[in-house]
Amino acid sequence: MSDWIDIGALNDIPKRGARVVRTRLGCIAVFRTNDDQVFAIEDTCPHKKGPLSEGIVHGASVTCPLHNWVFDLETGLAQGADKGQVATFDAKILDGRVLLESSRIANRSAA
Repeated sequence: MSDWIDIGALNDIPKRGARVVRTRLGCIAVFRTNDDQVFAIEDTCPHKKGPLSEGIVHGASVTCPLHNWVFDLETGLAQGADKGQVATFDAKILDGRVLLESSRIANRSAA
């Protein structure tokens, strides 16, 4: 059985936007798509360290604000000719609240 951490209300994240969960080992970007899906990925682009949480969300992808690398929000893989990947974290919505699965972020406790 998984343990989940409540990080806030779904309505606190704008459609096609993100919020950042700060941890000791880095930040996690939590995205809301236009159709109210939520995804959580490492916030730092592996290319030039751009903050993915400030990128443009389109469908289930986000474009890095620095150099336009596009990442699949479900897999964390860079799309197209770009090679790279960011870590992903399980996220879900329950009763209008956004939850992150805690086992992968246990060592990333809030700072």
